[in-house]
Amino acid sequence: MYELKTLLPQFDIKLPTCMYALKNVSLAADALSPTASTSSSSSTCRWEESSSWSHKTSGSGSGKAATCALDLDTLGRQIQQLLKDDTATVAARQEKVLKQLEELKAQLGQIRAGLGVCGKTYQHTTAFQNGGLKEIPLQDVVINGHPNFIPYALLALKNAWRDLYTIDVKTFTHSTMADIGPAAREFEANLAKVPVNPALPKINVTLIWKNCEHTEMISSPTMYVPIYGEVNIIRYLGRVGPAEYRYEGSALCNEIDLVLDICYQLLRCNTHKTQVAMVRLLDKRLQQQQYFGGSQMSVADIGVYSSLIRMPAITDKDLTPALLAWRKRAKLVAQI
Repeated sequence: MYELKTLLPQFDIKLPTCMYALKNVSLAADALSPTASTSSSSSTCRWEESSSWSHKTSGSGSGKAATCALDLDTLGRQIQQLLKDDTATVAARQEKVLKQLEELKAQLGQIRAGLGVCGKTYQHTTAFQNGGLKEIPLQDVVINGHPNFIPYALLALKNAWRDLYTIDVKTFTHSTMADIGPAAREFEANLAKVPVNPALPKINVTLIWKNCEHTEMISSPTMYVPIYGEVNIIRYLGRVGPAEYRYEGSALCNEIDLVLDICYQLLRCNTHKTQVAMVRLLDKRLQQQQYFGGSQMSVADIGVYSSLIRMPAITDKDLTPALLAWRKRAKLVAQI
């Protein structure tokens, strides 16, 4: 066949240094040719009928054509070796990167352990176990509370759920509070006495003693959307807590919500007379049942029990015999 002219002249091309260089496979193939050392600038290649490459040497005086077949097997082995070398280099580099990532992971684990940050991933609530609610990521929550309005419901739920669910409560004091008082310190000590079982599902709660008017809970880390009131906090924890305390699918769902609403009003009564009136409403809701949720303790009982503790003006004289008997039963579970 006719000889082609060189389209591009030889230039010194400066390769970038930001990436590693690969070996030139074409140059290696030329080096494997048996007649690479005898070829000249005037050599031409033609395709013969025998389907082999022939090398015609014009510089020799014999004028005879020297035929040489390209060794494809040797070329293939050489290419495989080149690819193998490059693959081994990339694999070694990958192993080095993976090792560095493992070391970085170990360092982050040590930092997390030193800061006391939970290393678990987000838990999820399921629609089947959560009264038909849509599956959402379960975030850690922050509760801001005043020492004069201690959220005893946290301690009651932590004791009631100790074999079902773990509420890990950590307390801090805001700069707006000079002293939280003996009652809040005793509350913190009682929270610390309840062990945390790492094998159970858990939600982390950060309780911050703060000079605030209402007890509020923040469940979203990206936007400040608080949930006001201890009763509403109980509702939230009841939805993400153990299935035994989720009441949305219960026949007594409206009854439990009504009892929690009475607790909300009781905590906001300004006179003793109105407080006693709310207690009478609770007595009517209890009727002849063991608990406000029927034969089993529910979040409604937690709400009533915590509300009565927060109302020191309500004494045993203000409680009916049914409420006194209920309080004894609830105390065995809440352990407050």
